[in-house]
Amino acid sequence: MAAALLLLLQLVSLASASHHYGGTVTYSYKGRNPDGSFRVDFRDRATYDGCQYSHYQTCSTGNCGLATNQQRGITDRSTNAPQSNRQWCETETVQQRKVQTDKPFEMRASSCCWIRTRNGVSGWRFQTQVDLGSRSDTGKPNRSPDIAILPFLRVPQNCPRTYKLMSFDPDGDTVRCRYGDIRNIECSGCNQPSGFVLDQGSCSLHYRNAIANPSVFGFELVVEDFPQRPISLSYTDGTQSYKAPLIPMRHKRSSFHTFPPTTSAPTRTVAQTTTTDNRHLHGTTPPLSKLPLQFSFLVDPPAPSCVDGLYLPKFVHPTPEDGQHINAEVNKEVEIRVRAQASHATLHDIIISGPLNITKHRSTHGDFVIRWTPGPDDVGDHYPICFAVESVIDPASTLPPPTTIYYGLHSHVPQSPQSGIYQSEMRCVLVNIGQRLIESHVTCHESSMTVEVERSSLPGLHEDHLRLSDPSNTACNLQTNSNSTHIIAVVPLNACGTQIEEDEENLVFKNEITTVDNIHDLITRNHLLEVQFYCQYPKRGNVSQGFTAHRRNVVVWDKGFGKFTYEFEFYPDSQYRQMVDPGLYPLEYDVTNRIFMQIEAKSTANNTQLFVESCSAAPYDTPNYWPTYSIIENGCNLDQTVQVHRSANPRQFRFSMEAFQFIGLHDQVYISCSVLMCEAGSSGTRCSQGCINSPLTGHHHHRKREAITQSARHFISQGPLRLKRSAESTGSPATPLNLNLVFIVGCLLAAAGMISAVALYKVRASKVKYQPLASFEN
Repeated sequence: MAAALLLLLQLVSLASASHHYGGTVTYSYKGRNPDGSFRVDFRDRATYDGCQYSHYQTCSTGNCGLATNQQRGITDRSTNAPQSNRQWCETETVQQRKVQTDKPFEMRASSCCWIRTRNGVSGWRFQTQVDLGSRSDTGKPNRSPDIAILPFLRVPQNCPRTYKLMSFDPDGDTVRCRYGDIRNIECSGCNQPSGFVLDQGSCSLHYRNAIANPSVFGFELVVEDFPQRPISLSYTDGTQSYKAPLIPMRHKRSSFHTFPPTTSAPTRTVAQTTTTDNRHLHGTTPPLSKLPLQFSFLVDPPAPSCVDGLYLPKFVHPTPEDGQHINAEVNKEVEIRVRAQASHATLHDIIISGPLNITKHRSTHGDFVIRWTPGPDDVGDHYPICFAVESVIDPASTLPPPTTIYYGLHSHVPQSPQSGIYQSEMRCVLVNIGQRLIESHVTCHESSMTVEVERSSLPGLHEDHLRLSDPSNTACNLQTNSNSTHIIAVVPLNACGTQIEEDEENLVFKNEITTVDNIHDLITRNHLLEVQFYCQYPKRGNVSQGFTAHRRNVVVWDKGFGKFTYEFEFYPDSQYRQMVDPGLYPLEYDVTNRIFMQIEAKSTANNTQLFVESCSAAPYDTPNYWPTYSIIENGCNLDQTVQVHRSANPRQFRFSMEAFQFIGLHDQVYISCSVLMCEAGSSGTRCSQGCINSPLTGHHHHRKREAITQSARHFISQGPLRLKRSAESTGSPATPLNLNLVFIVGCLLAAAGMISAVALYKVRASKVKYQPLASFEN
């Protein structure tokens, strides 16, 4: 009995320790130390079911030196895992080692246990081989391939897919990806997953077919590099070694095997395929270096469709292509924008794998933004960044659920948000780090940003051939504030083509200085320089009185109508007896509260009527501000909660709507409307047309203004309105606050502006547009 209890406790302990998803190791030679020793930086990425775990590397053979510095941080985490606590977390440990000799050495790491796998992988084994001998072709030590992969991949059972494993070699060597085959050194059980084909020469993994299962396939790969031609490696002790190219060999490829379905064997498959490549094989040719590449792969139940863009997210512009190279500069932030679409599912998250201190964000436009800032130590290195977007099935989808075979049981399994997680293709880009080219500085103010660029870093360029995104405003002329040493631009946050973006925490105002042949040209083919800059502000800031002012009435004069005044006011209820006191602005509303509004035209002309053509919600009371939330358009109610309340006065328009329909999108908003006056009872006027579906319909009626039947369109606004924050209401969860009007004086006095600037030279014929940006975050 005691023995049985002990065995049970051991099994429980083993199960609780099953938390490893995979990882990678790369290294970078950083030069000689003052004492003649060698500095080597190791980057060890580890993925577990918790962020507290990491790999522990030990020296196996040779002189591995001593660790002199170490940093560790989280690169990404997710709750999309199928087992245990349903989460995974990837961390990266960057360790500097001081190595006394340039002779080969080997590092290893091992432990128990993987998460539950279906191909017999239990413990994990990492082997990293390093050789610092000087190459005869480059005169420098070998640089290992730059490898990366997402730690957790998933694919629907019925959707074949190809994954290109990132394996860039900075020395131009031949790179091979193969399965580990040295038991307990390169791999644990060395059991190859079935249903996949690995092309070793191109490092491509092809998923063919496998039965869905909540257990993952554990991949234990090895990445090696071989010279293109025979070379020698010279060591400081006077010895040499020789490395030869990888010789292509022919190997018999295993055939397909078909097994009948059963209900007992956990490894049952249909059309299993061995995954050995038939070209470059593991032979006796020793590599220049050897790196581990391990990850988990989940086969989900079948998707209703394998077409990208329906359930499986599809990447669209401006997402960079797989394998694209992005040039970056030291201390300037790299920004990678990712956009995807899935018409029958909801985009949920982006998962990434990249260097330490990488971050991800989601803008209110739905784009995902990956940011990373390289440091001085990164010059000359190359860093892969991999990403994929995940979607969850839309419960409102009307497509019937597919008949599936799930975990060996024939059944009609409806997809649910829990099981219906779909992952896009994986893409990886390579960030090449160079020295800083453009010296620039950005200062963020309450309503503007100032960028200063040193002329000495712009040889041969004059401000006559430089401009902001939109130079039409005289305030946007670069010659206005520039001097003999600096090109200076003072850019309003709402002018000069400044674009506004936001994510969960910040507002970002962006602009750029570019080269043009003529500053008045809309296009240019002489695009050698971009100085991209932005100011970033925390969205949660104090609001000053200047921002909360009640908007004044609009007084206009129009031919045929004389002088009249538009009044736009808010009311507490549908009785419309007493308007809300202007001293109470900004007005605050709880979710689902109705907002009662009235627009009234007080005109000196008789026999007139008011028509409200459109209304929208925006963070600023500007007619052309974008984005806006449409409430009424072309005289039609677009918001489903809009109610029009009757009034006996034809020059009054009363309506209401629920607050949460739009205020939740922004911290504070204005309601803006386009209105016009018409001659009452006159046919053919815009007022008589009412709701029209096409924005083009009725435009020909403008000519009838000479008949004095309708006025011009006028723009009026009122606000701001604010959604009550969680701190101001009891027991409610925090409400995300968006588009704050930072360009109003004093709006963000309590928030420290986050500043970033970037500049880069672009090759005239380059097809790739790079966007490195600098960021200094609180």
